[in-house]
Amino acid sequence: MYGNEQKGNNIWDDPELFKPKIAVAGVGGGGNNTVHRLNVMDIKGAELFAFNTDGKQLAMLDPKINRVMLGKELTRGLGAGGFPEIGEKAAELSRASIEELMYDKNLVFLTAGMGGGTGTGAAPVVARAAKDAGATVVGIVTIPFSLERVRLETARKGIAKLRENIDTLIIIDNQRLVTLYPNLPIEETFKLADEITAKAVKGITETITQPSMINIDFADIRNIMRVGGVSMISVGQGQGHDKVRDVVSSTLNNKLLDVDYRNAKGVLLHISGGEDLTLGDANQIGSKLTETVSPDASITWGARLMPGMAGKVEVIGIFTGVSGTSVLGSIPRDSNETMEGLDLI
Repeated sequence: MYGNEQKGNNIWDDPELFKPKIAVAGVGGGGNNTVHRLNVMDIKGAELFAFNTDGKQLAMLDPKINRVMLGKELTRGLGAGGFPEIGEKAAELSRASIEELMYDKNLVFLTAGMGGGTGTGAAPVVARAAKDAGATVVGIVTIPFSLERVRLETARKGIAKLRENIDTLIIIDNQRLVTLYPNLPIEETFKLADEITAKAVKGITETITQPSMINIDFADIRNIMRVGGVSMISVGQGQGHDKVRDVVSSTLNNKLLDVDYRNAKGVLLHISGGEDLTLGDANQIGSKLTETVSPDASITWGARLMPGMAGKVEVIGIFTGVSGTSVLGSIPRDSNETMEGLDLI
């Protein structure tokens, strides 16, 4: 008998021992909103962090969230004033605190709104601290409406810096939300973007850490996310007799970044449904959603049965290594290339 398997000291008795340590780091106002929503949704298996230069916004968050004031001596807790340079400097001043919080994490979801001061400037610093600690870092960011020309240009520059410090970047384009939901009030558009991000993070995290119909292996997540480049997220719903067909069609048509997902390098699918969701349904959904991606693509999927979803199914799909033309310009297939108008490498 091995020493650490003696009675009362069996490593297999500790259910937390082999679970990855997952964190969600919300940076700036947009990122903090996502973390707040995840806290309300009672996410299981992830630690929540809110980083901001605005003390008032941090004070409004639940104390259960780890709240971190960035660069207090610089901003006095009054925010970055829309200047990414201030957000970056504030994060650098708090670098030691950030590193201490990220040091043991295996997977970090970093969420932020691009185009403002704190999210745009501080997110790359937080991402670098997590990467230096050895974590796989997945950025999920929103970009402004196309009419917000100055903010959009600021977002482009922030994304260029952020991509240097993460494994993959999932972009949610607010302009796509306008296209998909043209009658939605602007404030509801922002809430929808937060909700989509929160649902994706919660679904993936809990399918890794909690008992599910089909669990997602952390190593598979890491391999897909390390494909790199720009990624898109798509969401879909279906219900009733044709729920499988409907959810596939809905997911493929509800891309939140105007790019080409065909021949994507990696696909991560999370399927949620009621007790009536069968293994055959889940497999059919996964097969149809991935039939046009690269033959060499890494594909992983998970499925959870959720209360209150009888007769319904919902899919969140993340396609990594996509290409095409979006509001950001031309996005190349190869992550070592550059976006048109952006010096990314």
